[in-house]
Amino acid sequence: MDAYYERYGGAVVSAAIDKYCYAIVSNGEVGPTEIRSSSDYQNSIGVNVSSSSDADLPVPRAVVDYFGRGQGLSIFIAFQVPSDTGLGSSTASGIALIQALQVLDGSPLSAHELAELACQIEIGRLGRPIGKQDAFALAFGGLNYIQFRSDGVTVDPIILAPDLKTALESRLMLFFTGRWQDSGRIWTEQRRNTQRNRASVIDALHDIKEAAVRLNDDLRRGEISAVGNCLHKSWMAKRRLAQGVTDPWIDQWYDSAINAGAKGGKIVGAGGGGFMLLYCEPDRQSNVTQALQGAGLAEVPFRFESEGASVLLKQGALGQRFQLAPSPRGESPAN
Repeated sequence: MDAYYERYGGAVVSAAIDKYCYAIVSNGEVGPTEIRSSSDYQNSIGVNVSSSSDADLPVPRAVVDYFGRGQGLSIFIAFQVPSDTGLGSSTASGIALIQALQVLDGSPLSAHELAELACQIEIGRLGRPIGKQDAFALAFGGLNYIQFRSDGVTVDPIILAPDLKTALESRLMLFFTGRWQDSGRIWTEQRRNTQRNRASVIDALHDIKEAAVRLNDDLRRGEISAVGNCLHKSWMAKRRLAQGVTDPWIDQWYDSAINAGAKGGKIVGAGGGGFMLLYCEPDRQSNVTQALQGAGLAEVPFRFESEGASVLLKQGALGQRFQLAPSPRGESPAN
């Protein structure tokens, strides 16, 4: 978040995956713009969650207000993963809808412009104490090294040989803890600690940024095994950022995964619940799966997604597809 990177600079390594958010926009009847949503992820994580109502969609509502489109539209937002689980679904809904409305107006944005506008609305207008990493990861897609400074954001793709990309993809495991994150409270405390220049928090953020910088170098040399150590170091540092990032249950799950053979991992997003990402060699993955499923966690298969925000359909209604990006997408400096 800006409280850190505007003073020290930030860096993240980001990887997008094939879990999507869709925004479908069409001309409605005369009257107020209607926003509806549906959480369509039962098949992927085995959990039923009721659909959100209009009141539960602050980011899409803020986007509509920004564009002055409070009349005459019908908007439907669909998610493949739950909100408040660390995979960026809230930011994805904003990016999807921004791009849809821009295309509807005949003026689509570049990936960089899209990410910046999403941040302007979610961080600036709504005052959310988050960083910019989710917006840029979602807008660009793929595997990237993203740097944050007071004068702007740069995105540098990390190009892996096809066999290395497949090998890395096969060594990353994602588990849903069955718990939701109190992200607003955790981010607020982290920002407050950072603004106050609390030494332990600043040191932790330095450690997380350093891990991302090293991982970028390692990946460009084809050393994918470095991901496990990076995730572990980042998680050990992230735990020091705010209360509630971890708890005895999360610590027990993580220790079980490490004891079963995982090389490293972390809770993605703010912490406190949501998804746990792990790096594990293929020959130990069955042990890790058995240990975590026995504790009640659900494994979520995924693949990397190379595309960022993209238009699926422009024919009366606009469909936008956006991949959601978990760690190692870049919780590094700002989260």
